[in-house]
Amino acid sequence: MGKKYLMETYSRFDVVFEKGIGSKVYDTEGKEYLDFVAGVAVNCLGHCHPAVIKALEVQSKNLIHISNLYWTPTQGELAEKLVKLSDHDEVFFCNSGTEANETAIKLARKYGKLTDVLGKNEIITMDNSFHGRTMGSLAVTGQSKYQKDFMPLMSGIKSAKFNDIDELEKTISEKTCGVIIEPIQGEGGIISAHKEFLMKAKDLCEKYNALLIFDEVQCGIGRTGDVFAYKSFGVVPDIICMAKGLGGGFPIGAVLANKKASVFKPGDHGCTFGGNPLGCAVSLAVIKELTEGSILDEVKDKEKIFKKEIQKFMDKYDFIRKIDGKGLMLGIHLDIEAKKIVGKAFEKGLLIIGAGNNTIRIVPPLNITDYEIKRGLKILEEVFEEL
Repeated sequence: MGKKYLMETYSRFDVVFEKGIGSKVYDTEGKEYLDFVAGVAVNCLGHCHPAVIKALEVQSKNLIHISNLYWTPTQGELAEKLVKLSDHDEVFFCNSGTEANETAIKLARKYGKLTDVLGKNEIITMDNSFHGRTMGSLAVTGQSKYQKDFMPLMSGIKSAKFNDIDELEKTISEKTCGVIIEPIQGEGGIISAHKEFLMKAKDLCEKYNALLIFDEVQCGIGRTGDVFAYKSFGVVPDIICMAKGLGGGFPIGAVLANKKASVFKPGDHGCTFGGNPLGCAVSLAVIKELTEGSILDEVKDKEKIFKKEIQKFMDKYDFIRKIDGKGLMLGIHLDIEAKKIVGKAFEKGLLIIGAGNNTIRIVPPLNITDYEIKRGLKILEEVFEEL
């Protein structure tokens, strides 16, 4: 189905999904799968959540798209909500995480231009990072395997080792306009930043008058147990990039900036579909569910269940090295390739995904039940037993 007509940009499983509800999805043969992938940390409320369905239904009967040449109620409401939940001042809406990171790159470059330092246009990124596949976000992605076929990339990018304070101190300078960091590296293998490293990055950005950018596309919107990941680390960046869980499955991205970083003027940037009424209505429903119910409070309790059970696996199977991550963005680091485990789990009805070559990534819906967590881990243990 579709193989003849789609570009081969993904290595897909031999399955066609047609229905989802909560933490479960069903293929065209009626087989049920427990979903620990959630659209790669997108479906934060699971599949077909009633609040999302209602928001789509109600808003689609009023206004789906108009243009950013005009104001709309849902866009203003969502912007206000995000600002009041954060330590920031203004929002730009787009469609995806890559677009959010592109926006942040442009903000940093313009910020550098507005200073009186000649050549203040360098952006520092981290080794092993991932920020997207468009040419700008690809340039700040710290993994050559994504870049090699698309050279030459944007210039002015410097790289520092993740969590290495000494190297960051040596790399940053008066020519630095921005430093971009994932508080938890996603595609690089679920590796958490050290709080001390983020604090030092903040201090250095203030010292050299550069913008600190947190890419929270995957680790944000409740994934760590706080609305924004930076709150879980206690370090406030100048810019936050978000998407994925922001729409609970509907495409929407956003950039939050403080007054210092909000340097755009009319004509500097734009996005045709960014902040469309439908996307904003869905996002408002998602944020309301996360912040006004018990979901966020329970994320850290669910993290404890996962970590307790995975610790038992570590004691039993010598190929499991450690567990990293926060909340419901967890990585099981292995001494073997994750691909084999992902495939066997799929056969048994559990959807999991790798991160890097040797990490199992666990990013289920934030409202997954304790029973579903234990059921999924039981399937995972069955896979481990067969290795």
